[in-house]
Amino acid sequence: MSRSAFPRRRFLQNGCAALGLSLPELLRLREQASANYLASGNTGKAKSCIVLYCWGGMSHHETWDPKPLAPREVRGEFQPIATATPGTMVSEHIPHLARQTERLAIVRSIHHNSSAHGKGMYWNMTGHAPPQATTATNIPPTPEDWPSLGAMISKFRAAPRGMPRSVRLPYPLVDNGTLQAGEYGGWMGQQFDPIVIRTPGGKPFGGVSRSLGAAELNLSQEVDLTRLTRRNHLLANLEIPLPPEPGIKQLLHFRQLASDMLLNPKVKVAFDLDNESPKTLERYGNHIGGRSMLLARRLSEAGVPLVTVCCAAGDLNGSRGDHWDTHGDNFNRLKNTMLPSFDRPAATLLDDLADRGLLDHTLVVIMTEFGRTPKINGGAGRDHYPGVYSVVLAGGGIQGGQVYGSSDRNGAHPHSGACKPNDLHATIFTAMGIPPHTMLYDSLNRPLSITDGRPLPLFG
Repeated sequence: MSRSAFPRRRFLQNGCAALGLSLPELLRLREQASANYLASGNTGKAKSCIVLYCWGGMSHHETWDPKPLAPREVRGEFQPIATATPGTMVSEHIPHLARQTERLAIVRSIHHNSSAHGKGMYWNMTGHAPPQATTATNIPPTPEDWPSLGAMISKFRAAPRGMPRSVRLPYPLVDNGTLQAGEYGGWMGQQFDPIVIRTPGGKPFGGVSRSLGAAELNLSQEVDLTRLTRRNHLLANLEIPLPPEPGIKQLLHFRQLASDMLLNPKVKVAFDLDNESPKTLERYGNHIGGRSMLLARRLSEAGVPLVTVCCAAGDLNGSRGDHWDTHGDNFNRLKNTMLPSFDRPAATLLDDLADRGLLDHTLVVIMTEFGRTPKINGGAGRDHYPGVYSVVLAGGGIQGGQVYGSSDRNGAHPHSGACKPNDLHATIFTAMGIPPHTMLYDSLNRPLSITDGRPLPLFG
């Protein structure tokens, strides 16, 4: 638990005393104010959220925030192109998403101060600063971490029986072979960890396939349901009552969820990509990233509140395959591998959701851990850079056709509308109908607001 929680609680108590309010009264007033805010506009529409996470640090210069007037060593090799929104330009190598900008809100002014992959991810996936934010050392998960976005949303959003509340596709985030803090349940408990599920079908797009880390379910394998049911009955008859300790409760939770997922035929249908037409499969692409986005749409449609897709050109689990960490050969890697394998399926996902009447109720968020350095290095690459980068939102009540904030001439710092990951989280919670000042209670029953950010004015 962060030491900052203690003075924060004392501040709340002292502030309540000064106002003549008890702490519960103050918390009630804050929650009422958030509820009034949600009721006042076009917010709270989203029933589910799909996060497309670009692990490695997507370059904002080569995607959402090109700088054609900057010096050559900054602007790079790509040209900007017009989009569906007059006056908004993006990189020439995301042409499919360029045609989608009337559905997109592009945020060009987000920033933080962690340049390590895992810590940058922690900022973006929890909305809070990681421990020792400015050091370059990544950190593995611990029970003291702030809960991930998926954990917090799954606290307030249920899923149909047999469906998990939070899913990670197609593997956990790792760096140098180590699982990373920031995408798990943290002090909410392991029962709020995402379920990691292998995407069926699809080939590495220029990478290699391997497995590492968290427990994974492979629902494409055949299961003898009669035999599984008999084993469950036998276990229930033989097993002695277990003490209600946190570790035991978490074990029983995941065992029951896994059993429900395997026994529920609707779950099997949701994970069966063979139910899709050949045309749909072709549009998403016969590779891991595209198939994972398609599966994310199916899971969202089936009622899973939050699905996170690790978007890569190949199976980079364990830092293998191609990814967005373009320290070298930035332009060739993005042009030939990374952007084509992301641009078309991401645009297809938005079209698919809209065609099915789901986009208004499905929030899609494109995020990454940080941007890349303004100045190109000696290896024709860009290095880690959290000073400013871009995120994108669509659906779920978000007003498309807009750009929020800006970076300076070289894409080095926020120029207007500076915001941080906590503001992104407040926006996501607002879109999901969860008041940003909603309280969570940690293992010691201390009240902590799910975010200390403010919703960005992106709603229609």
